[in-house]
Amino acid sequence: MTDTMLAGRLDLLSGRFAVEEVPVPEPGPGQVRIKVAAAGICLSDVHLIDGGLKPAYPAADQVTLGHETAGVIDTLGPDVPGAWAEGQRVLLQAGERCGRCAACLRFEPCPAVRTRGVDYDGGWAQYALATHHTLVAIPDDLPFEQAAVIPDAVSTPWAAITATGQVRPARPAGVWGVGGLGAHAVQLLRLAGAAPVIAVDPLEAARERALEFGADLALDATAPDLRKRILAATGGRGLDLALDLAGVPAVRDQAVRCLSRGGRLVLVGLHPGPLALTDSIALSYREQRILGHYGSAPSHVDELVALARLHRLDLGRSISGTLPLADAAAGVERLRKKEGDPIRLVLIP
Repeated sequence: MTDTMLAGRLDLLSGRFAVEEVPVPEPGPGQVRIKVAAAGICLSDVHLIDGGLKPAYPAADQVTLGHETAGVIDTLGPDVPGAWAEGQRVLLQAGERCGRCAACLRFEPCPAVRTRGVDYDGGWAQYALATHHTLVAIPDDLPFEQAAVIPDAVSTPWAAITATGQVRPARPAGVWGVGGLGAHAVQLLRLAGAAPVIAVDPLEAARERALEFGADLALDATAPDLRKRILAATGGRGLDLALDLAGVPAVRDQAVRCLSRGGRLVLVGLHPGPLALTDSIALSYREQRILGHYGSAPSHVDELVALARLHRLDLGRSISGTLPLADAAAGVERLRKKEGDPIRLVLIP
């Protein structure tokens, strides 16, 4: 084994991104070193590189990107529990508790969770370090490319659906925006028993994708009779749950108007602008709710791996293409331009 490796590094001060040679990291107490087999490219990575997203708790002026990572345990550091061994196939949780704040010391939810590949070095590298409690064992028949994207690309919509959105079986649900997260949201809503599942997107290709992923109906967001068609598809009731995966202000107002009495809109897609509604009185009168959502908890990743292990979750359609780690910048550019309308592009070190 050589002393150096390739890693996709972002300089947080200059904004320069490059794949370059860096020292192979050595695991410290409680850490393992992972030989990375696959690492997803997320829109968050694009925004980190273009400066639209900044780390909240940066550990250094440079960071190796990549919060969606899977591979094999290469080396164990001191004090790693015996449950882990070299050669095990694992994915890495997308972040971890700070372990130092008062909430962590009381075993309460940490208000300052650090994100892998954002606040500290991630998986766009040949080798990556991980604290042992962020490891999740994966079955032998789950390809690394599919395992890598479970944290975030799949777990974020899963958490939005099951935790924030409180999905209910046999109740109508809608998804606005059928991109990387939205395609998984359609698939997961069907898995959770929502019915009918209605996808809304202005792009015909995205609507076709939604039907392939299990939507009962796919509608054009620009159609003037959209609300009427949703009401017709839900027996006049409207949507029990709507998910905004697009992060577009107009989407939110449109989705609220399609909710049932007591319906919930979950904001997954991010937008820095104000939240505005055409008729806020109707929101109060109909006792509807708008809920913010961000990321997922470790338990959501564990649930998805269990579903994949039992072959209840098929992520084979989620991988739109793979690229060598050396071509990370090209992959970022493909995602930024939405070339081929990818669900997920994956780097292979």
